[in-house]
Amino acid sequence: MSKIPEKLLAKSKPQVTLEAHLRDTEKAAELIFRLTGRWGRNWCRFFGIEGEESQKKFLLNLRIAALFHDIGKANEDFYEAVKALGFKPQTLRHEHLSALVLCLPEVRIWLAQNSSLDIDVVTSAVLSHHLKASESQITIKGDREASQTLKNYRWCQPQSSKTSVVLYFQHGEVLRILNRIAEVAELGAIPSVPQIDWKPGSLWELAYRQGKQFGTNFKRELGDVKNQPRKSLLVAVKAGLIVADAAASGLVREGKDIEDWIEEVVHSESITHDDIANAIINPRIEQIKAKTGSFKLATFQKQIAKQGSKALLLAACGAGKTLGAWKWAEQQSREYEIGKVIFLYPTRGTATEGFRDYVGWSPATDAALVTGTARYELEAMQENPTEAIEGKDFQADERLYALGFWSRRYFSATVDQFLSFLEHSYQSICLLPVLADSAVIIDEVHSFDRRMFDSLVSFLENFDIPVLCMTATLPPSRRERLKKAGLTVYPTTADRDLLPDLEEKESHPRYYLEPVDKFAAAFEKAVTAYQQGKRVLWVVNTVDRCLAIAQKLNAINTQVLTYHSRFRLQDRQKVHAKTVAAFALQKDPDARKPAIAVTTQVCEMSLDLDADVLITEIAPIPSLVQRFGRANRHLARGLDFQAKLHTYTPPNHLPYQKDELEDAKQFLQSLSHKTVSQRQFAEALEHYSPPEREADGSAQFLESGYYAIPSNFRDTDDFSVPCILDQDLDTVKAILDSPAKHQKERFIINVPKKWANSKDSYPSWLPKYLSVATWEGHYNEDSGFITKSLEEVELG
Repeated sequence: MSKIPEKLLAKSKPQVTLEAHLRDTEKAAELIFRLTGRWGRNWCRFFGIEGEESQKKFLLNLRIAALFHDIGKANEDFYEAVKALGFKPQTLRHEHLSALVLCLPEVRIWLAQNSSLDIDVVTSAVLSHHLKASESQITIKGDREASQTLKNYRWCQPQSSKTSVVLYFQHGEVLRILNRIAEVAELGAIPSVPQIDWKPGSLWELAYRQGKQFGTNFKRELGDVKNQPRKSLLVAVKAGLIVADAAASGLVREGKDIEDWIEEVVHSESITHDDIANAIINPRIEQIKAKTGSFKLATFQKQIAKQGSKALLLAACGAGKTLGAWKWAEQQSREYEIGKVIFLYPTRGTATEGFRDYVGWSPATDAALVTGTARYELEAMQENPTEAIEGKDFQADERLYALGFWSRRYFSATVDQFLSFLEHSYQSICLLPVLADSAVIIDEVHSFDRRMFDSLVSFLENFDIPVLCMTATLPPSRRERLKKAGLTVYPTTADRDLLPDLEEKESHPRYYLEPVDKFAAAFEKAVTAYQQGKRVLWVVNTVDRCLAIAQKLNAINTQVLTYHSRFRLQDRQKVHAKTVAAFALQKDPDARKPAIAVTTQVCEMSLDLDADVLITEIAPIPSLVQRFGRANRHLARGLDFQAKLHTYTPPNHLPYQKDELEDAKQFLQSLSHKTVSQRQFAEALEHYSPPEREADGSAQFLESGYYAIPSNFRDTDDFSVPCILDQDLDTVKAILDSPAKHQKERFIINVPKKWANSKDSYPSWLPKYLSVATWEGHYNEDSGFITKSLEEVELG
C-alpha cells in the first residue's frame, strides 16, 4: 500500500490543500449568495426559488455541495498529478469519485437526517461541476478531427489502463470536511467511508450502479410538473457550485482575499435610473445633437419604458430602438433592484458597434465589451477612438477570467457570452450571477438561427428577469411564440395611432422596388448609379460571388469596398470601418460622396449604412427586409427622395433553402415597381413568411439531471474552420511566446474547410483549434480569402 501523504493537495499553483479549497468554496458560496444581499436575492428570483424557507434550503444545499465537490481528489492518482511537473493522466475524474461517495448507502442515510438536504441535487451538482459527466458514451465535435469520442466523460469510465485507484478517504483532511458538513447541516456523527481502493467488482462499483439508478429516477421525477420547485433548486445549486468554485479557485490563485473581494465587487450599490441616464443616455443624446443639430425623443422611445419587464419592441430600421431600449432599462432600475444592464447582440461586429456608440460613454471601470475577441477589439478602438471611448482603459482583469467582469455595470456582448449557459458553457455559467443581477436587452432576434431561438424561448419561459427583445421585423410564427413566452408586443396596431412620429417614419415611401431579370442588368444599374455620384450597396448570398462581383467592378475603375466574413480580424476591422464611413449619415449634402460596396449577409444587422441604391440577390424574406433597411435609412436626401431597390435571382439557392427563395419571390412580386414604405415591407413579411416549427422551450441546462456536457448554442457550421495563414505563422508564434497572447486573434481567419492545409504540416506549437491555410494566390488584405477566380464563379 502506498504511503498516505501528510497533506492532500487540491491545487498546484499555488499549492492549496484539499481541506482549504473545500472550505474556501463553501465560504465563497455563502458570501456570494447570502440571502441578505442583492445577488443572493436576485439569484433566487432568477431561478424561481420563492419563500424564505426555500431560499434557505438553496443556500444549505449549495454549501454542502461546495464541501463535497472535490472530495474525490483524495486519491493517489490526483496527488501524483498535482505534484508532477508535466501532465499525468488519472484513472478516474475526481468529481466522478466525489459523486460516488454521495452514492454510498451510509452517506445517504447520514445526509437524510436533515430533511432540507436534497441528496440528488447535491450529487448532481458535485458530479457535473466541471461539465464533464455523461450518462453514457457520447460523440461530440473535436478540434481538428471530424469527431472525438468522449468515453472519458461517462461517469466512472477509466481514462487509463490502470484497474485500481488508491483512495485517501480516511485522511484527516477528509474527516475534518465531513465534520464541517455535519456542523453546517446539523447532522449526527460522520459515517465511516470505506478504506478499500476503487476497482472493478468492489463496493465502489455497487455504489456506481446505485448512483446511475438514482440519476435515472431523479430525472423521471423532475419530469413531473409538480416537481418544478425541485427542478429550480437543482439548476440553481448546479450553477451556484460552478460559480463558487471558480471564485474560490481564481481569487486564491491571484492572491485576493475572498471575503474582501466579494464584499467590494459583489455587494456593490444597486444601479439607479440616474446612473443609467448620466452614464449612457444623456451623453448619447448630446452626441446625436452635435451631429444633427437637434434631437427630441420619439414618443415610442418614451412609451417602451411603460411596457413592463418582458417586452418585444418591433420598430423599423433606423427608428431609434437602441436609445428606446436604454430608456426601458432606466425604468427597470426603478422597479427592480439590479446592478447591471446587459445589451446582447448576435455578432461580434454588432456588439462592438453597440459598445462604441452607447456603453463606451460610461466610466471605464463600469463598461464591458464581452466577445470572443474583446481584448483585441478594445485595443484596436483606441487607434481611432470616438469621443465616447477616448482615453479610457476598459480592459477587465483577464487573470480572473469571467470573474473579471463581475464589477462592471454596463455590458455590450454577443448573446453567446451570456445565454449559452443553457447549453452548459462554462464561461457563461460563471457570468450567470451578472445576468441574474441585470436588466437585459436582446437585439436583432430575427437573425437567431433555430437553436438560438429555441434557447431564447427557454430563457424567457424559465427565468425571472427583466428582458426586452428587439428587431425591425419578425415572422408571425416567431412573434406569436415570443408572446406565448410572456413578452408584450409593442407597439400594437392600436398603439400606432398614438405614435405619429414612428408612424410617419415607417409609413414614408422611402423606397422604389424595381426588380431586374438577371445579374447583368443589376451590374449595369450599379455602375450607372455609381457614375452618377450615388452610394450603391450590393448584397449577395455567398462570399465567392461577393469577391467575383467586386473584381468585375474593379475592372472598370470603380473604387469598390468588399465586406464579408472571410478576412483576418485585423483586416476585417479596417474594411468594416471604411464601409461604415463611406455610407455614414452626412448633415451636409455636399459632403456626401459616391461609394460602392459589395457585401454579404454581414451588412444586415445593426450597421448604420445609408445607401441611395441597394442591389441584392433574392434571400429569405426577413433578410431582404433587413437589407432594404440599409437604404435611405435617415431620409437624409429629403422627403421626396426614394432609394432604388433592385433584386434579382441568384444562380442557386444556397446557403438557403429553395422554398425560402420561392416565398421571397412572392413577397417581392406583391410590391414590385411601386413606391414602398418600411411598414409595407413589414406587413408583406407577415403575409408571406411561412410558419416555423414551434420552439419547445427545452435546454440541456434544464434537462440534464445528474449530468452535464457542453453543447452548441448555435447551429453548427461545418463549412469553415478558423485558420492562421502560413505567411503569418512566424508572427503568431512570436505573439504566443509573449505576454500579449490575445494579439493572435487579429490573424485568425475563417476559411472553407477544404482550403485548410493538411494537418500533418501544422507546427506543434499551434493551438489545436486552429488550422493553417495558404496566403499566396488566395489572400488580399482588401479583398479577403479568395477560393475561385472570376471565371469560375457563376453570377447568374
